[in-house]
Amino acid sequence: MLVLLPPSEGKVSAEAGAPLDTGALSLPGLTAARETVLTELVELCAADGTKAQEVLGLSDGLKGEIAKNAGLRTAGTRPAGEIYTGVLYDALGLATLDAAARKRAERSLLVFSGLWGAVRIGDRIPSYRCSMGVKLPGLGALGAYWRAPMAEVLPAAAGEGLVLDLRSAAYATAWKPKGEVAGRTATVRVLQSKTVAGVEKRTVVSHFNKATKGRLVRELLSAGLDPVGPAELVASLRELGYAVEAQAPAKGGKAWAVDVIVTEL
Repeated sequence: MLVLLPPSEGKVSAEAGAPLDTGALSLPGLTAARETVLTELVELCAADGTKAQEVLGLSDGLKGEIAKNAGLRTAGTRPAGEIYTGVLYDALGLATLDAAARKRAERSLLVFSGLWGAVRIGDRIPSYRCSMGVKLPGLGALGAYWRAPMAEVLPAAAGEGLVLDLRSAAYATAWKPKGEVAGRTATVRVLQSKTVAGVEKRTVVSHFNKATKGRLVRELLSAGLDPVGPAELVASLRELGYAVEAQAPAKGGKAWAVDVIVTEL
C-alpha cells in the first residue's frame, strides 16, 4: 500500500540537525528537479523579500518565512514526519505508533510537497514555506512543473498494491495515476452528514476531512491492514467501523471514488 498525503502549512522548526542533503532523500529520480526548485526558491527569498512575499502568498505576519527559505541549504533538518504538523498529522500521531506500525508508515506514506515533489516520513528536511500552488518566476506553477518528473518516478514507487490517495486538490495536480496504477487507486474524500428538517445533507468540512483521513491511516497502520486494491480497502475501512460508500470506475484507467461518511469527530 502506498498512501499519498498532502503536507501541512504549519511546520516544526528543525533548528539543530545536519544540513540538507537532497541526494539522500527517497525517490532519487526527483533529485535534479528538487535542486532546481530549491535553487529558485532560495535565490528568490535571498534577493527580494517583497517579491518573495507576493509570490509565496504570505501575510505580513509570516514574513519570517522568507528568511527561513533563504537559508534552507544550511538550515538544520529533521525527519519529515516530525516537520509536518496540523490536523491530519495530529490525528495520524506518528510519534505514538508502535514499532511495527511505524515501520509500515515509513514504507507506505508519501508526503507531497511544492518544494520536494514528494518525500517519505523518514527523509530529513528543513522547515520551509512553499506550497504546490506557488508560481515561481523561473519555473511557473509548481503543480505543473512536477508532473513530468513525478510521472517518471511514481509508477515504480506505487509498486503492485493499493494506492490510497488522500491528497488535497492542489497536490493532486502534481501526479495523476494512469493506466494500471489508476485501476488500483482509491481517491478518498470525507463527507460530514447532517440531517436538517428530516433531510440528510452531506458536505466537505476541512477539519472533519483532515482529522478523519489522519485517523483512518493510523488505524490501518496500527491494525496491520494492507489492502491490495480499492475493494479490499473498502472492506478494511468497514471492518474498522467506518461508514463507506464506493464507486468503481466505469472504464479502465480510472481511480475508484471512495467516500467516508462521518457525523462527528
